[in-house]
Amino acid sequence: MTLVLEKRDHGGGLDAAMVQFGGKRADWLDLSTGINPVPYPIPKFTHDAWTALPDSASFALIVAQARSFWSIPKSAACIATPGASATIAQLPRIIAPGTVNIPGPTYNEHAAAFSAAGWQSEATNADAMVAVHPNNPDGRLWTAPEINGTLRIIDESFADVTPNQSLLSEATKPGTVVLKSFGKFWGLAGLRLGFAIGDPEILAPLADALGPWQVSGPALQIGAEALADFQWADEARARLAKDAKRLDALLENQGAITLGGTDLFRLYKVDDALAAQEHLAESHVWSRTFPYDNTWLRLGLPAPDRWDQLEAAF
Repeated sequence: MTLVLEKRDHGGGLDAAMVQFGGKRADWLDLSTGINPVPYPIPKFTHDAWTALPDSASFALIVAQARSFWSIPKSAACIATPGASATIAQLPRIIAPGTVNIPGPTYNEHAAAFSAAGWQSEATNADAMVAVHPNNPDGRLWTAPEINGTLRIIDESFADVTPNQSLLSEATKPGTVVLKSFGKFWGLAGLRLGFAIGDPEILAPLADALGPWQVSGPALQIGAEALADFQWADEARARLAKDAKRLDALLENQGAITLGGTDLFRLYKVDDALAAQEHLAESHVWSRTFPYDNTWLRLGLPAPDRWDQLEAAF
């Protein structure tokens, strides 16, 4: 069966919400994405970060910091990428098309990328499998034996809130690639930085497809600094876990049922998700709904100084 190339449904879309419900961007609390609302502090960039092409030393440094932060096995290759989405788009193109299993519902970028590259959908005995771990939007966690195929892509874009659940140990196995997203946990999505970790036989052509200088100088600098800051990461995890529980309590008090998620976003069951989204939008709070289930509402976490706006919206 050919993968259906559907509209790539995402969070965001705040511009359209502003047209319909008014207000300036600063008025809006955008909870439609799963991005840390307290980003890593942006340092003062060096002059060379802006004016010079990134050199090999900068790439070597950020890869070394990534290996240290995630305890990447020595036998696994690691490359910096311009965000997880760029990697997702390229991976199906560097391997001859076959069949792929992408269990859903999940983040639809993978299906769109495999479809565009000529792959066919197959639920069992597929050549490739994509496991989003933890899954977006329900937070499902996979186990290694559940992920099979000659090509195995483990998307850990949201895994940094639960590092003990990571499947990075699988990166040493042939045909396996683990994806990491910097923008979500560190709250700097606009930086466009990610990592691909795994089989050198796959990562070598991926690096060629991404081309030279695939990551900007500023992204390399702040990424290397952030990955070396273990204290910031620990404090961020503690705050996010506390705020996720607070968000669950708030929604459950409104009659919603918590279905899951991660400490960066929460998924709820409500009577009518579109009606709930519109109600929140009247107070300039933007949320996420899903075309395949009209009862699912997803919310990211507000920044510490924006909880009042969310609570008042109900």
